[in-house]
Amino acid sequence: MSWDSFIYYAILTVAFVWVGAAFAWLGKGKNSALYNIGALTSTLISLGVFSLFIVGMWISLERPPMRTMGETRLWYSFFAIVSGLFTYLRWKYKWILSFSALLSTVFIIINLLKPEIHDQSLMPALQSVWFIPHVTVYMFSYSLLGCAFLFALVSLISKRKDLFDATDVLVYTGLTFLTLGMLSGALWAKQAWGQYWNWDPKETWAAITWISYLAYIHLRIYGKGSVKLLSAVLIFSFLCLQMCWWGINYLPTAQDSIHVYNR
Repeated sequence: MSWDSFIYYAILTVAFVWVGAAFAWLGKGKNSALYNIGALTSTLISLGVFSLFIVGMWISLERPPMRTMGETRLWYSFFAIVSGLFTYLRWKYKWILSFSALLSTVFIIINLLKPEIHDQSLMPALQSVWFIPHVTVYMFSYSLLGCAFLFALVSLISKRKDLFDATDVLVYTGLTFLTLGMLSGALWAKQAWGQYWNWDPKETWAAITWISYLAYIHLRIYGKGSVKLLSAVLIFSFLCLQMCWWGINYLPTAQDSIHVYNR
């Protein structure tokens, strides 16, 4: 499996995920159950197609496709669909599948327009048992918190507070996986560099992001905060998350960091 094959898998993935989103929107009345099955089936097919490409790349490269920014975008595109499907099945918000389809499509298009060199090399620091769980757990948490970000935007625009029950579940789950990602990263850092935490720019922004989401949870537990404040905290947290993921690539102080995806 080579990167040249990606366009074919991408077309199929995007096609099926949007068919699933369309089924979700059309589902109402007597035929709602049938449309729900169509949404689930189409979305699962898109995930199956995407999985085939990721597995094929893994086998071809003889390493996990997680080293470059483009490869992490693959995982985010995949988990965006997973998180959207989970949210749709749990709360039946029709628009969430369209959002996950759009998000996944955007990242897939970026990968098509900005191909990278994918070779078999993997620096010694990345040849760790913690590498795979660290990246996959982080990407999954990013996708869940992306859904929470969308709910925050909808709540802010519509001034609806009823969406926060679903938002809470997404934040609690996303932050749990984010915490697991940080812990696995700390164990990996200890194994690779001899220290659990070095206050690398990536680690610093991860800590800021983690504290920001904890602030949201604090407000919710103690019943404080208006719709506007809660939404603002989540939007700020998500922006911190983006800085943590790819924004540090543009920081001059981060150019010597192991976490910069430009090598």
